[in-house]
Amino acid sequence: MKKSLLSLLAGLIIALPLAAQLPSRTPSNVEKYKRICRENIYKEMRGMYREPGGALKHPFLAPGSSQYLDMLWDWDSWLSNVALRQILLEKGKKADSDQALKYEQGCVLNSLSYGGMDGWIPIWIERNAPSREEMLKTRNPWKSNMHKPTLAQHAAFIARNMGGDAEWLREDFYTLQAFVNKYLNYHRHKITGLMYWETDEAIGVDNDPSTFFRPDASSGSIFLNALMYKELKAMKYLAECLKMPDIATGYDHEAVKLLAAVREHCWDPRDGFYYSVDLNLREVEKPDIEALKPGMFFLHTGQPRNYDCLIQRFSVWSGFMAMWSGIATPEQAKIIVERQLRDTTLFTCSSGIRSLSPLEKMYNTRASGNPSSWQGPVWINVNYLVFRGLLNYGFTAEARELAEKTILLLGRDFERFGALHEYYLPDNGEPVLNKGFQNWNFLVLNMAAWLDGKEVITEF
Repeated sequence: MKKSLLSLLAGLIIALPLAAQLPSRTPSNVEKYKRICRENIYKEMRGMYREPGGALKHPFLAPGSSQYLDMLWDWDSWLSNVALRQILLEKGKKADSDQALKYEQGCVLNSLSYGGMDGWIPIWIERNAPSREEMLKTRNPWKSNMHKPTLAQHAAFIARNMGGDAEWLREDFYTLQAFVNKYLNYHRHKITGLMYWETDEAIGVDNDPSTFFRPDASSGSIFLNALMYKELKAMKYLAECLKMPDIATGYDHEAVKLLAAVREHCWDPRDGFYYSVDLNLREVEKPDIEALKPGMFFLHTGQPRNYDCLIQRFSVWSGFMAMWSGIATPEQAKIIVERQLRDTTLFTCSSGIRSLSPLEKMYNTRASGNPSSWQGPVWINVNYLVFRGLLNYGFTAEARELAEKTILLLGRDFERFGALHEYYLPDNGEPVLNKGFQNWNFLVLNMAAWLDGKEVITEF
């Protein structure tokens, strides 16, 4: 009886699925999963290509998976393009590179075709999208979010890979200027000089608690400001390529101003991190003396607030964007790595970098597609951008660890499911949603190339 019971239990144990566990980070495993990633990504690369049609007049790059099958997305197409160029460098021929160019340029040109003198450009464009005029009948372009400030960076990336040739952009360069100028003129807090989101809709990091369900025009997002700083640098480069030195100088001046504003308002010396800030403060107003009545007393007139925003001390991954963008000083970068990256209770985990620290009460890794979940799960674009930031400041050991974790995570996903997913659980690497998601996941190849000491394609 005892022997039969033991046999039964053994059978049950064998029948149960093995507990989820990432492969050990050994040299042999890293090499194995690096090979698996390369084999599968080389094979799937053309799945990003989409032909023109409908509202999309030019060929373009799509994120992949049924969720995003035939749509042009703003920062998705930019980072996908960085990965695509790595694939072509490693595996493509000149004919492949020449063919890819029309899809790359098409991402930028399709977006600019929906631009105008007011500067507004939509965040995504579907093949059956209505015209720009129809879109603007149902939204206020001055009070809604638009394409993230990655459009000039995308164009600059393409132009740099063409040896500085930006002539393909010349006819639309005014539209690109109008787009960037709209951020500067209408989405910038006049007192602090910081960019802010108009709403919490389609910000890319959907439910980031520093913006999600907060009052409109109140979030001075470090994510947004880091992107905008690089966007201004990209505009300077493009203007130089097009022989427009005065325009280049203007955007360089704006970049310098934004850099100073972010360092002043978003750096927190207490925690050693860059944070988003709250701009939703009541104005400091002078008392209305004409309405003064005997005995009337005005509160706070002796010492009104003398600060322009409030730090939002939420442990969100985007604080590392200050290293990716070059905003952090070398001293600040050292502190960020020591206090934020090396503390395993915060962001660092088996799968890479958590999008939100588990110490935050908002931490939540449940699957969600509307909004996408950025309150804890691991995203590969986060791993990549943090990796790039580490390299910017010479933290090669930490960059190596993050690259190897990303390779093991995605290689194992290919091995088990034959495809990648949109995001992953932090501790065991289980995929959460949207099988077949390609997009910026392919940036794992850029990380692998760096590990191997090979030529690496980087964003502008």
